[in-house]
Amino acid sequence: MRSMEGEVKLNIPAEKAWEMYRDNEIISKINPEMLTSAEFIEGDGHPGSLRLFKLGPAVRNYVKESVEKIEKVENGRSVTYRVIGGELQKMYDPYIVTFSFLPAQEKGKDEEMCTAKWQVEYETLIPTTPPPEKARDAALAFLMWFDRFASA
Repeated sequence: MRSMEGEVKLNIPAEKAWEMYRDNEIISKINPEMLTSAEFIEGDGHPGSLRLFKLGPAVRNYVKESVEKIEKVENGRSVTYRVIGGELQKMYDPYIVTFSFLPAQEKGKDEEMCTAKWQVEYETLIPTTPPPEKARDAALAFLMWFDRFASA
């Protein structure tokens, strides 16, 4: 299986970033140009739950929506899900993403900063399908908006 990852530093505590990512109402307000809504269509966020993300105009030419089945949750730290619906599933199978929020490793900064990490494991359905660099770039750009939203 192939893999790809990326990370960004955020000027908010890992716990705050985790709460923002897991709260459908908050995450839907962070940057509506990138993500217009998130909702649990089955379950409440635990493994087996289904979460629907509807993407905004800034990324809609690549992905309009994504249905994700949560596979693993480490409370306050990370969530892993498998894409089971939407445009990404038509390009990759499997497509398994983990979002992690880890306290900063810098001395004295662990309470006020964190590293937000995006990691994917995937296989392309067609050999000519490119790696999901657009998805990585969009996810990392969206995560960077957490700072702005939290300080607004």
